[in-house]
Amino acid sequence: MPSIIIYKKIKKKYLNQLNINIKKLEKMKKYLLTFALGVMSLTAFAQSNYEKVMTEKITKLEACKSTDEFQTLANDFDRIAKKETTQWLPSYYAAFSYIQKGRLLMRQGKITDLSVQANAAFNYLDAAEKIAGNDNSEIHLLKKMAYSLKMMENPAERYMTDGVKAIEELKIAEKLNPNNPRVFLIKAEDTYFTPEQYGGSKAKGLEQFKTALDKFNAFKTKTLLDPNWGKSEAEYFLSQGPVK
Repeated sequence: MPSIIIYKKIKKKYLNQLNINIKKLEKMKKYLLTFALGVMSLTAFAQSNYEKVMTEKITKLEACKSTDEFQTLANDFDRIAKKETTQWLPSYYAAFSYIQKGRLLMRQGKITDLSVQANAAFNYLDAAEKIAGNDNSEIHLLKKMAYSLKMMENPAERYMTDGVKAIEELKIAEKLNPNNPRVFLIKAEDTYFTPEQYGGSKAKGLEQFKTALDKFNAFKTKTLLDPNWGKSEAEYFLSQGPVK
């Protein structure tokens, strides 16, 4: 009998302890669930804020009309890139800002500073590529544009260096994404501004702009922040009408 009593006491104590442990586990599960939901909420908020800021800056980028505005946005994207170290797009758009600034300088006849803008763009493109990988058509296309910009500082001397690299980068960009409308846009620009004796012409360029516009009309970005620039440029050149 005493052994039965002892067994019952031990059993009761064990069951009480088990119940206590179960309650502790339930509390721990609730705590972990609450913590996980909190982390998810903060992550979602941070992502939402990132997308909001990026959307705002990208919209401004499309409306820029001066070198100062492009520089301001390049600085803004630089700050975002330093905060969002796992995102490649801030560095991409910082590079694009410098390239657009350089292209504007070129149109204004200020060619002595083109290498500075191109080299700044290359720094950001290297940063973007470290995150996105080297198989990104959009990044290679900007490299093409940066090399072309650098070449235009002294075309006669730099065609065989920067000019050739620009051609190589364009081929890579097209190979990685044969339907990238920006590839067709830049090819059209090259043809449009290249003299006939070197294989270009405005008439050929306009035909290529038509192709680029068709590609833009069929193109869909994966996210709202992905590169989607260029359609308005194709439309602008085509709005000039046929070459007389």
